[in-house]
Amino acid sequence: MNATVQKVIQIIGVPLDLGASRRGTDMGPSALRIAGLGTALRDMGYEVARETDIPAPAMETGTPEDLKARFKPQILEVCTELATQVKDTLDSGDFPIVVGGDHSIAMGTVSGVASHFRQRNEKVGLLWFDAHGDMNIPEISPSGNIHGMPLAHLLGNGDEDFKQIEGFSPKVQPSNVALIGVRDIDANERNLIRESGIHAYSMRDIDERGMAAVIKEALEYVNDGTAGFHISFDVDGCDPSVIPGSGTLVPGGVNYREAHLMLEYCADDGRMTSLEVVELNPFLDHGNVSAERTLELILSAMGKSIL
Repeated sequence: MNATVQKVIQIIGVPLDLGASRRGTDMGPSALRIAGLGTALRDMGYEVARETDIPAPAMETGTPEDLKARFKPQILEVCTELATQVKDTLDSGDFPIVVGGDHSIAMGTVSGVASHFRQRNEKVGLLWFDAHGDMNIPEISPSGNIHGMPLAHLLGNGDEDFKQIEGFSPKVQPSNVALIGVRDIDANERNLIRESGIHAYSMRDIDERGMAAVIKEALEYVNDGTAGFHISFDVDGCDPSVIPGSGTLVPGGVNYREAHLMLEYCADDGRMTSLEVVELNPFLDHGNVSAERTLELILSAMGKSIL
């Protein structure tokens, strides 16, 4: 067990797939539960509270009225409720693990985490693991899919309603954000990332320097002047050979041991405030292997070690 997380774990499922083009991430929470997430955490010695879900509408019950930000009202409602629940979880002294769902839910998760620390006059760092930059805004997004926009909104760019979840913006400072594993960036998004001031580590950085050097440096940034850091883990940051069950696969990603090493360093650091896992799509998987491997990665983040 990670000695720094001597808290009750609250698992929050967010079965939302409105932010993506491909259906199926709404079943991500179920896939992780079938893989045994709660039981595995208890086996590590953690106390796990009764799991909860944030209600999320199905794509068929709504209409994407704004094609620049598809399903905005529905996603905003889910993220607003999620932010409240994450904040309440932290306020009560518990540790939230949020399982999605597409990556648009991070606007809710991180807003809740940031709001909790803001009331204490503290900041939070953000470690964002992803094949994509997630820094599109409605005006430049080629698809209008909101799962490609959450990091931009958390940094204070884009749609005003998304930016103002929990009533303040930005949620995190660029200097306290580390984006790891990126390898698929839209043309206009590239400029936003370069100008944003965040610390971005592409697959070239990992290839040249090694994951150990990258994560050690990233942890320095996310912990600099903060109360700790949140991890937003998109499974497509891993290579498709590791996690085939995602709708946004990009070849040439982080291998299984590199992903474990990154999360082991995060556990050893001891300052992780919260964790979310997104973009797991069991409909595109092979016998739930992606959920089973994702579960093992979560356990590494929570302090499971080889010896």
